[in-house]
Amino acid sequence: MKYLVLKSVIFLVVMFLGSFMANAQTMLDSAALGNLSEKDKPALLTQLAERSRIGGDYQAAVTRAKSSIGLALKFKNDEEATKAYTVLVNVYANTNQFALLKKTADTALTVAQRSRQPIALAYAYFAQALFYNAIDNNEQVTKYCQLGLKALEKKYDAYIIAKIYYQLYALNTRWDDVKNINKYARLAVENALKTTDYNLQSNGYIALSVAADYNYAGTKKEVFRDSIIYYLNKAQSLYLQYPKYVARKTYGIACINSADYYLRYFSDTDGRAKDNAIRYASMANEVMKGALNGEELRASGLGILSEYAKRDKNFVMAEAYLQEAYSLMKNQKVPYYYTLINVVNALSNFYEQQGNYEKALEFQKKATEYNSRLFAEKKTLNAQKLEVQYEAEKKNNEVKLLKQREKYARQQKYLYIGIAIASVLGLIFMFRSYHFRLRYSLQREKQLHLEKQDAELQMKFEKEEQARLKAEQLLLESQQQQLQKEVMANQLQLEHKKEMLFQIKEKLSYNHQLNINKIWNEELLLDHDFEEAKFQIQQVHPEFFSQLNQRAQQKLTSLDLKLCAYLHLKMDTKKIAQLMHIEAKSVRMSRYRVKQKLGLNKEEDLNLFLQNMV
Repeated sequence: MKYLVLKSVIFLVVMFLGSFMANAQTMLDSAALGNLSEKDKPALLTQLAERSRIGGDYQAAVTRAKSSIGLALKFKNDEEATKAYTVLVNVYANTNQFALLKKTADTALTVAQRSRQPIALAYAYFAQALFYNAIDNNEQVTKYCQLGLKALEKKYDAYIIAKIYYQLYALNTRWDDVKNINKYARLAVENALKTTDYNLQSNGYIALSVAADYNYAGTKKEVFRDSIIYYLNKAQSLYLQYPKYVARKTYGIACINSADYYLRYFSDTDGRAKDNAIRYASMANEVMKGALNGEELRASGLGILSEYAKRDKNFVMAEAYLQEAYSLMKNQKVPYYYTLINVVNALSNFYEQQGNYEKALEFQKKATEYNSRLFAEKKTLNAQKLEVQYEAEKKNNEVKLLKQREKYARQQKYLYIGIAIASVLGLIFMFRSYHFRLRYSLQREKQLHLEKQDAELQMKFEKEEQARLKAEQLLLESQQQQLQKEVMANQLQLEHKKEMLFQIKEKLSYNHQLNINKIWNEELLLDHDFEEAKFQIQQVHPEFFSQLNQRAQQKLTSLDLKLCAYLHLKMDTKKIAQLMHIEAKSVRMSRYRVKQKLGLNKEEDLNLFLQNMV
């Protein structure tokens, strides 16, 4: 008993601190909002709107979301505007405002499509999923959730992915699809843990506890039963650690589920399970006191406490708990008939068991009355849902029709464009064909011109080659002539030496006292003169002897050529006679004979003719 009292004291302290910190956080958020520029306010306003929504303060959520939308659209921040529209959609879904719900969801989609941003589209698709979930169109919920996940393949956002997976988890609980319940609950938690949204994480852990409950119901394995309370404890720990970020309602649900877990799965004799169930039910009752729309959870907690009071035969407390729950539910502005009917039925059964049939009948009548009201409410809601669904389908059909017309118009447009393109292509083909033929003709003409140029170049190269060969031939002939000249000059010298030796021999035979030294010196002098003459003839006029031979009408002898060479060098008759060792008279005779061989007239001077040869 002391343990329970101590726990209750600690819990009340935590609650007080949580409430104080929440108020402090609200002031801090307001201060932070005041310090931001208008351009930066939409993001914080959207976060505050979502926090108000999960706290049950729908009016504040709508006000903040609309302020965020106004500023975001002013600065053309379509992504943030879509996020704020999604918060409004969630509020309208929670409050069954179907007309506003549809309109806001469509507006969010229009804004997101205009932005073409993946995250904005994901939020808009999530908003559509919330709308169709509210009107019980499960097929469309699945469709838009999948579209949202596909949009996020381009740009990752853990928060909205976790939201989408949580929606898919909730959808599959309607069908008791255990496999998908486990799958989507796990994916929701994995992505929620990558965010700093602790309320989202807490809801994810509650989803995992529900999945474990399904697993235990199907297998009866204790590991799954233990997992239920494990995940619920993690959800509760988040609230105790971050009370300003986790909604009291989320924490209250975790506590109620924990109490219900011990009530359903443990025997009446298990004292520890009983203590835990009472503790969690009491915590849920305390945490929801003063909370907006917290009566349902408080009534559920009181119902569990009443059940344990009946087990302990404490019928006074059992009745008191049920009466308190009935008072809470009855005084709601908008009664939640499901819980109210459960409480009234519990009271009717309690009084019937106690033998108080009058009160049992009274509460049974109330149960019938509330069932009638619930039926009427459901009927009204279903009518509204059907009306909205009809309008949605009508609009969707109109959109499909418009899209189909647009498709036909686009196909017709494509057909006309195709015909135009085909015509243009035909004209282009004809032009290209003409252009190709013209280009081919020009190219052919150019090729022929190039071939002609190549032929001319080839001819030029051949002529140049012939000229080069001719030049080489002339050079060889020149070299040959030069050699012939050298041979002729050497022959002249040799003949002169031979004649000199012959003269020396004759002189020696007639005069034994001949002065050899004198003759040798004279000969050296003559050799020098001859060498000089030979050099001048070869260097100044190398073709001299060949031209003489060509001009001569009769063949010139070596002595003739020698005489011509001396005359060309302007030597007088005396010197020529000394060089040739003949008389001057013989030189004159030789000149006359050469003149005749060269075909010169009597008037022409042989000396001038030879000296002018160049």
